[in-house]
Parts: sequence; C-alpha cells; structure tokens
Amino acid sequence: MPERQRADARRNYAQILAVAEAEVAVHGANASLEQIARTAAVGSATVRRHFPTRRALLEAVSRKRIEALSVRARELTGRGDSRDALLDWLSDVVAYSVSARGLAAALTYDAPVHENSCSAAMEQAGEPLLRRAIQDGAVAAEVTVADLITLVVGIVLATEHHPDHATRADRLFRLAVAGLSPPVTP
Repeated sequence: MPERQRADARRNYAQILAVAEAEVAVHGANASLEQIARTAAVGSATVRRHFPTRRALLEAVSRKRIEALSVRARELTGRGDSRDALLDWLSDVVAYSVSARGLAAALTYDAPVHENSCSAAMEQAGEPLLRRAIQDGAVAAEVTVADLITLVVGIVLATEHHPDHATRADRLFRLAVAGLSPPVTP
C-alpha cells in the first residue's frame, strides 16, 4: 500500500487486511469479499479498490507467511546436508500451507499466467537451497523451485478436506520425495 495514500485509506486498508486474515483463516481462499467488507465496516467497492482481485487479497493476507518461509530458507541455506536443508524447507512450506488456509491458493498460477508475488518470493527464497542441492548431486538438475512449489500446492489442495489434512499432506509429501520404490536394504 503506498504511503502517499490518505490516512483514512491507510486505515481502511489495514482494517480490511486484518478482517481478511481472520476470514481466510476460517473459510480459506473462498472467504466472502462481501463479508470482509461488512465486518471491516467499509463498502465492497472500498475492498475492491484496495484489492482488485481475490488473488490480490490472498497475496496480501499471505505476505507475512511468505516472509517467514523466506527467512527460514535463508536460515537453512549453507547448513548441513543440502538435500536435507531443501527438504526441511519444503516440509515447512507444506506445514505452513496446511495451517495457513489460503496460502496454497495464493501460490497457484492463474491462466493466463500473470505475476504472482507469492510464488515469485517463494521461488527466490528456495533457489539457493535448490541450487546447492543440485550442485551436490542430491537433486536432479532439471528440477526447479516452481516445480517443487507446484508439487506442494497440489498436495495441500488435494488434502484440504481430509479429516486429518496435516498428516495426510505430510505423508503425501514424504511419498513424493521418497518415490514409489521400496527402500533398498544393504
């Protein structure tokens, strides 16, 4: 939000965002924009002026979570085994996406593809982890952070209605990482 906005516009933005965070926490990506407007005590036109699309609202709601995951990626960069560091971060992305309703939807791409600030931030955060794992030969060279985020988003969205979605999402993530082959015994 530009700082040059009037004080009342800044207050409206902050109020709408606070209400949207609460609504998305309860209803996920399908939170009602009209309910957000009512609860924030502003008109729906005011909500749409600040957030012209549902995606813009979800991205704003998810910004703090994305920043926390970016900090976590920086903490893991250069530490220990490169594959483990990457998988620890991705596991955090899965767990955060499960607990923070709406985050997975904010990470998806729309057609036609447009700039997605959440996905761009996640790709930037994960790139050093992935690059190091590729250099170490721990991950295939053709893998991209976008591939990994898409995998996480798919798992989270596919499990969001499961009775124990956190456990199910983690299990599917571990399965995707391990592959379908049985473990090799020495």
